Amino acid sequence: MLKEISLKGKTALITGGATGIGRAITEELHDAGACVIVVGRREEKLKEVCTKLGCRCSYLVSDITEFEEHKTLIQKAEEIAPLDILVNNAGINYKKDYFAFEPTEWDSIVATQAKAPFFLSQEAAKYMKERGKGVILFISSLAAILGMHNIQAYTVCKSGMKGLARSLSRDLAPSGIRVNSLNPGFVFTDMLKNTNLKTPERLREIQERTPMRGFADPRDLGMAAAFLASDAARFITGIDLVVDGGISSSFLI
Repeated sequence: MLKEISLKGKTALITGGATGIGRAITEELHDAGACVIVVGRREEKLKEVCTKLGCRCSYLVSDITEFEEHKTLIQKAEEIAPLDILVNNAGINYKKDYFAFEPTEWDSIVATQAKAPFFLSQEAAKYMKERGKGVILFISSLAAILGMHNIQAYTVCKSGMKGLARSLSRDLAPSGIRVNSLNPGFVFTDMLKNTNLKTPERLREIQERTPMRGFADPRDLGMAAAFLASDAARFITGIDLVVDGGISSSFLI
């Protein structure tokens, strides 16, 4: 299946593709042969990725919560190359007590992790539908499977991504577009470290409760994304692929 797993000749757009899991996805799609277009707000980070990857990597500076710019963003990407793959990865999280959560914080998380992926996918799918092929990938979370402490707004959005993937997979399959979600477990990224800085014991607990022990490497998610984006997964749509070392399927305490 070396031919089918290759992404040579395909073009992928990755939101939030310059840091964390998004960067790993960018690097693995590129390693599989794809041309990658990285989207984010911080140009210095975008340039850093493109400098590292060299050819077949370009970037677009954009704030995906500026919804009126979605059409222009996808148009610019299509001018670089017709999009075969869209990865909705960009995300934020506020970890705080449920009763202290503010409406503005809710709006910020929903805008980034629910509204933006919904409408960005809508724009990209218009072009994919015309060509009769494409892949849309949403990044979900273990929070959509297990109840987690003080991240309720984040959980709402990530649960929604799983449902949106299922619903869109039904509606877009006749147009040759596959839609899936990728569900990371605990991945050792800056976001994980920053949200647990005040509770280092939480990091130890996570490692001990994961059957395979430790944390996922961001590359584990990148390789899973590359598989779902490839022709090796040509008959897979509407699933939530969990990469978590077994924590969601175990009762390890």
